[in-house]
Amino acid sequence: MVAPKIPRQISPPLMALLMAATLAACSKPPEKTEDIRPVRAIVLSSSDVDVNAEFSGEVRARVESRLGFRVAGKIVSRKVDVGTLVKKGQVLMQLDPQDLQLSQAQSLAALRSAETSRDLARAELKRYQELRTKNFVSQAVLDEKESTFKSAQSNVEASQAAYRGQSNQAGYAALVSDVDGVVTAVSAEAGQVVQPGTEVVRVAKAGDKEIVIGLPEDKVDSLRKISDVHVRLWADPGKSVIGKIREISPVADPATRTYTAKVTIPDSLAEAKLGMTAVVRFASKTATPQIKVPLTALFNEKSVTSVWVVEGGVAKLVPVTVTGAAGNDLILGSGVKPGQTIVTAGVHLLKPGQKVKILGNDVPVAAPAPAAPVVPAAPAAGAAK
Repeated sequence: MVAPKIPRQISPPLMALLMAATLAACSKPPEKTEDIRPVRAIVLSSSDVDVNAEFSGEVRARVESRLGFRVAGKIVSRKVDVGTLVKKGQVLMQLDPQDLQLSQAQSLAALRSAETSRDLARAELKRYQELRTKNFVSQAVLDEKESTFKSAQSNVEASQAAYRGQSNQAGYAALVSDVDGVVTAVSAEAGQVVQPGTEVVRVAKAGDKEIVIGLPEDKVDSLRKISDVHVRLWADPGKSVIGKIREISPVADPATRTYTAKVTIPDSLAEAKLGMTAVVRFASKTATPQIKVPLTALFNEKSVTSVWVVEGGVAKLVPVTVTGAAGNDLILGSGVKPGQTIVTAGVHLLKPGQKVKILGNDVPVAAPAPAAPVVPAAPAAGAAK
């Protein structure tokens, strides 16, 4: 019997096929892994505090004087800088007084001339009165002298008023502070020629402070009715005090289209300094406690709104009713209760009975009064910033 011939060389494709078959026979079937979805979640809570809005603003003095000279002239000296503490009556700037002093001297000379003419008219009137008693002159001549004297007296009074006015003008060469406070702005320098009323120095009166914010058009009417206002400084966010709305402008700012509001802060916020950034929060009370959830927590399917409730690491779909909105959150009327954990991210990847893993070390608790987005403050009309 002839033995079959064995091929000396196996082709590469056949070799690969043989190796694959061998490996498949030796390998174990893959183990099935448990499908656990990572999600983000919050613990529900209820509160009767409804935050309507929150705005950032600037701390300013309640009274801020924009001072300017009452006469025209050239500034010869500036005696204060920004941040200088000043007292009432302290000189801030000085004009060249030479021209004003010359005008004052001219008014004084005119007054002396008028007084001389009046004295002469008085003496003549006295003489003519004596002549009239002796019937040496007529009544008409005496009436003429009386008229001359009265005219001279009127000229004296006019000259006196002119002299007093010119003396005041000379005194206006020195710009003085009308309050105790601090210099917040200087807008003129020595050598500059200014006109009457031009602002050269700004002085913030010491004492009451307030926060100036800008209210948007769509919220100004509703915020006018809220009296619960809380204020906190950006430098100390952990301390919040109660403020009071002092004024809301009836006219929108032409540049920002916001309504300027001024919120008075109490003396207890002593660390508030001029120019600091502060946050004003408007809040109101609701009739019943509310549960608020972010929009991302809702799952809509077949016209039914639901949320995923996590119990024992398993997600359960629970129908809920939405009764309203509060800023970026929605208010739930039924279906859930405080203390339950709901999924806020990943709701569209879950199915009933799905095991989940909550991301993060701790499950955050839904804030009872979530803050609305901070709206940048609008510059107040005619203000510094």
